[in-house]
Amino acid sequence: MFMVEGSSKIMNRFAYQKLEVWQMTKQMVVDIYRITKQFPSEERFGLISQINKAAISVASNIAEGSGRTSFKDQAHFTQNAYGSLMEIACQFEIAEELEFIQRKELGELLDKIAAIADKLSALRKSQLKRLIHKPSTINPKL
Repeated sequence: MFMVEGSSKIMNRFAYQKLEVWQMTKQMVVDIYRITKQFPSEERFGLISQINKAAISVASNIAEGSGRTSFKDQAHFTQNAYGSLMEIACQFEIAEELEFIQRKELGELLDKIAAIADKLSALRKSQLKRLIHKPSTINPKL
C-alpha cells in the first residue's frame, strides 16, 4: 500500500481495499494476531499457526478474487475466503475449550466472524448473479 505524502491516510489503490468486507477482515486479522499472542508458547506451531494462516487466507482470498477477470473466479475466491473464515470459528471454539480464551472473548469473535460471513455471502451472491447476467470478463486492465 502507498502512503499519501504528508498524510497518514492509506490510499485505496486496489479494488479489494475498497470492499467493506476486506476492511472488516483486515481488522479481524490484526485482532486475531493480538489474541493468539496470548496463547501458550507451545501452541506456536499448532493452533496459533493454524488460526493465523486461516485469518490471512480470508483477507488474501478476497484480495485475489478482486483481481480476477471473471465473476466465476471471483465467486470461487470468495467461497474460499468463507471456508477459511469457518476454520477460524472452529479453531477459536477449540481454543475456548482448551481455556486459551474466555467464553466472552469467543462470543465477540464469533459475532465478528458472523458479520464477515454475512458480507462474504452477499458478495458471492452478487458475483454469481452478475455471472448469470454478464459472463464476460470485467477487468479489461489485466
